[in-house]
Amino acid sequence: QLQLVEFGGGLVQPGGSLRLSCTASGFTLDYSAIGWFRQAPGKEREGVSCIGRSGLSANYEDSVKGRFTISRDNAKNTVYLQLNSLKPEDTAVYYCAANPVAAQSACVMTNLNWYDYWGQGTQVTVSS
Repeated sequence: QLQLVEFGGGLVQPGGSLRLSCTASGFTLDYSAIGWFRQAPGKEREGVSCIGRSGLSANYEDSVKGRFTISRDNAKNTVYLQLNSLKPEDTAVYYCAANPVAAQSACVMTNLNWYDYWGQGTQVTVSS
């Protein structure tokens, strides 16, 4: 069974940090573009960051630039999203998604349908 699983969410105070992990079972992430998305209560799911399969290209949503960093470790079949300087408005369920047939440097944050596999999400709550 092909699936993605996210880890690392939790409750953190404003200004704090978390590292989210996205791992795959049933397939390798080596050839996949990976996107991180989030969905807050009552809002649509939005793209946060994505990374191409080569790891050389990455994109970020404007509100997280300079605070979030996406990276990948193909040896561990894992993609990470480091969240720093967290704000209450970052509170959401965070999802990772994979496109296993993407071109080497391609990744997309604006089209959820571009991704074939999705994880179940991990909750991030930023509150004092």
